[in-house]
Amino acid sequence: MESSLHRLVEIMARLRGENGCPWDREQTLETLKVYLLEESFEVRQAIDSGDPEALREELGDLLLQVIFQSRIAQEKGWFGIEDVARGIAEKLIRRHPHLFGGSPLSTAGEVARQWEELKEEERRRRAGGSRLASVPPGLPALLRALRLSERAARSGFDWDRTAQVFDKVREEIGEWEAEVASANPDRAARELGDLLFSLVNVARHLGLDPEAALQGANDRFARRFGHLERALEGEGKDLKEAGAARLEELWQEAKRRGD
Repeated sequence: MESSLHRLVEIMARLRGENGCPWDREQTLETLKVYLLEESFEVRQAIDSGDPEALREELGDLLLQVIFQSRIAQEKGWFGIEDVARGIAEKLIRRHPHLFGGSPLSTAGEVARQWEELKEEERRRRAGGSRLASVPPGLPALLRALRLSERAARSGFDWDRTAQVFDKVREEIGEWEAEVASANPDRAARELGDLLFSLVNVARHLGLDPEAALQGANDRFARRFGHLERALEGEGKDLKEAGAARLEELWQEAKRRGD
């Protein structure tokens, strides 16, 4: 494994070298950001597909981004891939004292609590570090809302019961409806955001992943819409010609089919 990783690092050095690839040489940390995000989502898609070969390939593409950006950082004199590996190795040891010199822990819950406590200690050592500072602003909105609410909840800022969060959702729906009726798009957008954040908190209380839940809804919608298109094409009709009643009939049919 070490020889393969070393070979990958050497290939990247050649690509970025004086007589290397023009495209690779032009890339910067800024231009690579979009690829990092894309590769992360493709890894997730491969996991969902259950295809080990696809997962292996996509993990390789994601690893390439780590090697690529580390190479650029090395050229700037910041750090190299060895520093990246050393840093995460030291962090893993620091965050697992129950395995590396501390008292053993027996459950995953105990490990998770200890992990957060250690992160909080590290945060305190950074002057002015907020408890929420470790949540990247660039995360997908639903995932960021989940992580923010998780961090706040671990600090004691949370509802006692799930029913209270449902009450908050109903309150936010009322406020959103009022702003929509007032025809103020900026305030309506603000209240919509509050509603979505409240829904994420319900999901957290129920142990659900809101990002995965919405992605599942997206996939179901796409499949059901595809059923409508195919059915109407077989009838020689366009969606705009079908009428609301026929579209609803086909939509319910798609739901019964399990789409």
